[in-house]
Amino acid sequence: MKTPPDSFLGRLALASRPSRPWLRVHTSGWWGRVLLAAGARQAGQDLAGANLTGANLTGANLTGEDLTRAILNRANLASANLARANLSSADLIRANLSLAHLSGADLTRAYLTGGDLSGADLTRANLAYADLTGADLTGAHLSRAHLTGAYLTDADLSNADLARVHLTSAYLADANLARANLADADLARANLTRADLADAQLAGANLADADLSDADLTRADLAGAQLAGANLADADLTRADLTGANLADAHMTRTNLNRADLTDADLTRADLDDAVLIEVVWSERTRWPDALWGGMRRRSVPIGGGKWRVQGAGNSGADLEVPPVPVS
Repeated sequence: MKTPPDSFLGRLALASRPSRPWLRVHTSGWWGRVLLAAGARQAGQDLAGANLTGANLTGANLTGEDLTRAILNRANLASANLARANLSSADLIRANLSLAHLSGADLTRAYLTGGDLSGADLTRANLAYADLTGADLTGAHLSRAHLTGAYLTDADLSNADLARVHLTSAYLADANLARANLADADLARANLTRADLADAQLAGANLADADLSDADLTRADLAGAQLAGANLADADLTRADLTGANLADAHMTRTNLNRADLTDADLTRADLDDAVLIEVVWSERTRWPDALWGGMRRRSVPIGGGKWRVQGAGNSGADLEVPPVPVS
């Protein structure tokens, strides 16, 4: 029985002919035999578990295809259309998926270690528990994607669009998220140790109980962010916007808050031992830990609009650069 030309296998068979140069396929001997036998395969057969190691599928249309457990190690899928494709548990280690269309694709538990996903469209893609260790996601679109439990250690997500993405319990240690858009993202309990989040957009993000120790959050926008119970020990929040952020019970030992904006922030029971509070801005509605409230008032000067700026380091026992101005 011949395979219909509109099936995926039929398209692969046709791709081996010179008349279809837009879908060039270079494969192993095993897969070549499959292509030669394509006319004898039954219609509707999928490619679940197929071995496509090193295949050149540049620009291929794989919309909605079933590639569960498929081996696409080192495959070239640049600019391929994989919208709504099922790639759960697929092997995409070191695969080239730059500029690929993966919107709505299922990549649950997929192996994308060292893969190139720069500029890829992963809008609404499911990457739960996927391994993206060392992957290049520079400029990728991950809006509304699901990355719960995903491994993104050492991944490059600079300039990536991750607005409203789900990264609950994700592993993002050492990830490059500089200038990434993570507004309203769910990063609860995520591991972001040593992550580069400089200039990142994290307004309204859920970072409750997240590990941000040693992270670079300089100039990050964390306005309205949920950081209750987060670990910010040794993190750099220089000039960060924490307006209205919830930092209750946060671990902020040795955190650098130099010139950060804590207007209306909630720091109830936060641990600020040895934190750097030079020129921090705060307001009447900022809630300091009970032990720091009096000291903050004594060490600050009013700057108008119900706001104050800390003079000197702001820490207990620190020297003041200028005499304190009493606040009634």
